[in-house]
Amino acid sequence: MTGFADIVLMIIALAGAGAVAGLLAGLFGIGGGAILVPVFFQVFGLMGIDDAVRMHLSVGTSLAVIVPTSLRSFASHRARGAVDMDLLRSYVIAVPAGVVIAALVFASISSGGLRLVFAVLALLVGLKLLFGRDSWRLADDLPGRAGRFSAGIGIGFLSTLMGIGGGILNNTFMTLSGRPIHQAVATSAGVGVLISIPGVLGAIWAGWAAPGLPVMSTGYVNWIAVAIIIPVTLAVAPLGVRAAHRLDKRQLELGFGLFMLLVSARFMVSVLAG
Repeated sequence: MTGFADIVLMIIALAGAGAVAGLLAGLFGIGGGAILVPVFFQVFGLMGIDDAVRMHLSVGTSLAVIVPTSLRSFASHRARGAVDMDLLRSYVIAVPAGVVIAALVFASISSGGLRLVFAVLALLVGLKLLFGRDSWRLADDLPGRAGRFSAGIGIGFLSTLMGIGGGILNNTFMTLSGRPIHQAVATSAGVGVLISIPGVLGAIWAGWAAPGLPVMSTGYVNWIAVAIIIPVTLAVAPLGVRAAHRLDKRQLELGFGLFMLLVSARFMVSVLAG
């Protein structure tokens, strides 16, 4: 990418993605990575970045953006008293442990393998958003210490491989365990903090000295993309938090679910074609 018009289009695309990601961070308690990863994948492709590192770079950069977004979203939700701090404290070791395991996998998995992981999980998330019901329950309350620890490891592991903040998975875990959606959304913002900070460090470690990375990258994190998107997400995230406590989110869930299915299909086609 050398043309001025291409650079302008890249900045516009990244800023737009940042706005959507920030809104979703506050609205659904997610870090916005489900939006950012596919956008990064497309933009990095336009920049001519090697396919061997493009997906890894998308995931790592997404995790870097999620750090400030999750911190601000968590602070806003906690100020409203909506966060389940007991559950969050039970995640303090479990979630980062899952992130560390994911970083080890991240360092060795191929681009195609990483895209396949994202495609499968995006498909499951999309189906849950489209067909899930608030009335679905697996239990009347959250499990005990061992169950919460296991859930934390799984949430940290899968979220890191997808480059997301864990909100989608934690929302599902909490609502299926009888907790109200607003509490799940608020608590998930804190989960994003526990995932994104060690996740960024893992992405930097996994991609250290990897060939084919673009300028201003540290491992699998590109700081140019981070610098463009973070101010936008920080500005928009509080709007999503306010909306989360007022709106019926069913239509947004349907739209986001369809988006996830399209993203899943896009990555699946790229894997089969590659």
